[in-house]
Amino acid sequence: MGSSQGSTLSADVMSLVDTLPVLAKTLIAGGAAGAIAKTAVAPLERIKILLQTRTNDFRTLGVSQSLKKVLQFDGPLGFYKGNGASVIRIIPYAALHYMTYEVYRDWILEKNLPLGSGPIVDLVAGSAAGGTAVLCTYPLDLARTKLAYQVSDTRQSLRGGANGFYRQPTYSGIKEVLTMAYKEGGPRGLYRGIGPTLIGILPYAGLKFYIYEELKRHVPEEHQNSVRMHLPCGALAGLFGQTITYPLDVVRRQMQVENLQPMTSEGNNKRYKNTFDGLNTIVRTQGWRQLFAGLSINYIKIVPSVAIGFTVYESMKSWMRIPPREISKPA
Repeated sequence: MGSSQGSTLSADVMSLVDTLPVLAKTLIAGGAAGAIAKTAVAPLERIKILLQTRTNDFRTLGVSQSLKKVLQFDGPLGFYKGNGASVIRIIPYAALHYMTYEVYRDWILEKNLPLGSGPIVDLVAGSAAGGTAVLCTYPLDLARTKLAYQVSDTRQSLRGGANGFYRQPTYSGIKEVLTMAYKEGGPRGLYRGIGPTLIGILPYAGLKFYIYEELKRHVPEEHQNSVRMHLPCGALAGLFGQTITYPLDVVRRQMQVENLQPMTSEGNNKRYKNTFDGLNTIVRTQGWRQLFAGLSINYIKIVPSVAIGFTVYESMKSWMRIPPREISKPA
């Protein structure tokens, strides 16, 4: 009886899914892919943000020592601090990213734009999709970074002596972060750091889809939908794309937590005028190595993250019976 009820429920769910338009199915598949992938690597993402932003406290620590430090001060749940904001952001972000990629790609092909029908289409569509998703969800990324930046019970050990002090509010959740950011800077305060984010996401998102689709073209047709194909293709796509744009991610994170950074004796804390000023200032004051702070842990994180994301996305598309599109061939 239980088996019969389960079969009936499954059939009802599939009937409901079948009534959804293709774009809605794509949104659901993308959102699920983003949420699962982001949660799977949340502890590594938290450590990466701390290495990028808490330059005085975590700069000399390796990955293992940073993990131990977070565990000591925040406990096991500390590895997931800010992950709620991250998942709330990543669901609409990934949903929009994957869905608009499909829309932009189809539009480019339908309009017969002078881009051919090969991988350049994936590059342009992926870049445009990344920019669209970032603009729509950026305030939640800001909240995620500020929440992840906080380390509990470390006021004495992390202040850095009598010459500086932290003007560091303690945020209780996403709503408080966004409210305080708006009070401090208005709408612009909610988009602090959007410059390096867009400059970084356009090539990263484009390269990610470009490399993924290009690798798929070299896979035999009978293996196009296998998990063993999606995992390595997605992993390599994320690896190459992230390496090229990583310094911009460091600038973005530091701009997002500027109001939480140590203040000087004059009562000032650093403010980057723009992306290039941020890059120059970091190199001048923190050294060029800081532009790659956390890169090793990012490699550990990005490979499973992108691989899981593409795999879940393709699996969800298959489960929801989204018609497979034609794999475009180079012109």
